Formats: sequence, C-alpha cells, structure tokens
Amino acid sequence: MDQRLADLLKLLDLERIEDNLFRGQSRDVGAPQVFGGQVLGQALVAASRTVDGRGVHSLHAYFLRRGDLNAPIIFEVDRSRDGGSFTSRRVVAIQHGQQILTMSASFQTAESGLDHQSTMPQTPAPETLRDLGEINAELVGKVPEKVQCFFRQQRPFEFRAVNPPDFLNPVKRLAEKRVWFRVMGPLPDDQALHRCLLTYVSDYHLLDTATLPHGVSFLELQMASIDHAIWFHRDLRVDDWLLYVTESPSASGARGFARGAIYSRDGVLVASVAQEGLIRQHSRWTSPAGQQK
Repeated sequence: MDQRLADLLKLLDLERIEDNLFRGQSRDVGAPQVFGGQVLGQALVAASRTVDGRGVHSLHAYFLRRGDLNAPIIFEVDRSRDGGSFTSRRVVAIQHGQQILTMSASFQTAESGLDHQSTMPQTPAPETLRDLGEINAELVGKVPEKVQCFFRQQRPFEFRAVNPPDFLNPVKRLAEKRVWFRVMGPLPDDQALHRCLLTYVSDYHLLDTATLPHGVSFLELQMASIDHAIWFHRDLRVDDWLLYVTESPSASGARGFARGAIYSRDGVLVASVAQEGLIRQHSRWTSPAGQQK
C-alpha cells in the first residue's frame, strides 16, 4: 500500500477511550493548523463507530477554533437518537479543553424509493489531465518560503483539474471548477470507510472556488472554513476516479459560499457538498474606494 494512504488510514483509525469517547492525532498538510477535512473525517469515524447496520446519509459541521497540530483531538459522541429507520449522532471535537468542531450526522437503514439525479457535465477524462501534485512541485521555488511546504506536500489523493489555477498570475474567471480525484491505492469494500475518506477530501478545492471571479490567489488571502455539509446520495468508491464539480454563487461580508456535486466516473451522482468560509483580504490590499489600507 502507498505509504501516504497507509498514513491516512492510520490517522482515521481512532483510539477508543470509552464507549462514546475517541482520541485522534493530526497530520501536517502544509498549513499552520489542523486540516479541516481531517477533523471532519475523524468526527465521522467516531460517530460511525457508535452505529450498527446503517450508513451515513448526511452531516453538518461547524469549525469553531483552529486545531493544534501538536495535540491530540478528543471526540465525544452523543447518541442523540436510535429510531426505526434513522440514527442521529452529535460529535464534539475537543483540544485543550475547548471545542474546535461540532458535527451532527444522520444514518439510515438502506431502503428503496424514488430515484433521479442531475447529469454529470461533459468533462475531459482524468488521463488527459496533469496531476496537480506535479504542477505544485514546479512552483516550490517561485512562491513565498512560508507556503513552500504546502506545495511540497505529498498527499494521499491524486487530483487532476480541468483548468488548473495559476497561483502566480491569477486572472478573473467563472466561479466554477472541475477536479478529478482518487485515493492513492486500492481499498477494501467498506462503504463506511469510503464515505469517511470522501468527507476528508471534500474540504479540498471547494472554498477557493469563491475566489475565482476576483482574480486573486489564496497566497494573498486569509481563508478558513466556517461550516461544512455533505449529503451522501449513493454508494461510492474513493479508490476510483470521482469528479468534483464546484461553483460559488455568492461571496460577501468577508465570507465565500461554495457548493459541489461529486460524480463517479460513469456519471452517478454520489454526493453533494456545501461550505461557507472566511475569505479576508490582507491589510496591504486596497479598500473598495481604491485607497491603500
């Protein structure tokens, strides 16, 4: 198994402290704080380990504080309800005695019903596109030293974008992106694991969609996730190519909103995602009146 994938699976394999208490560690992804997708994925793992025979169909989370990379994270699960068909769980992630994330998740017994979906847009195949890891590696010597670790980072997922951003010379463009992704190696047929991994990776390539109409790079902004929601529509595999189609209908009040649809390679809509996040301009930027701040 690829070592990056092995490390990620180990990261998601939480230590059980008590029936409803779990402990997890963190992995540096080149940012000064814990990656939001990591805490999301671990919180879903914690919730899933208190549920039998039902799969997660939705989750809603708020990021409350920056996570400390050097401290363990405690996940406390509240068994809110076990109904006839649905199970509800609430998870609180804690560091240094303070909440850093709260998440509610709902699980459902498998059943049939009405079935329709949106159509996946026509998109070039992933084999025809460059790996974003290779593109980022070429930029290491051209970006500020404080962010070079982000571009050097070897990730457990492979990403291939239809129209990769130019971080050094950003231009204004439509607030939409298409990125293929898959985990770096085969996985067992464990739907709970695949959904936890999708939760982890869904925090990539989403919020920055809101910056595209403004011709700016994340290198010039302070950005942080505020909340995150996922709806799982159908079974999925993250070890096969999935297409992340994102758009941002609004940005205002130093916040950007983005939503995404995730399709399997054969066009099946497997999940929908929505997120709002902080997007704050650095003090050296000009004000709306054109005056230097």
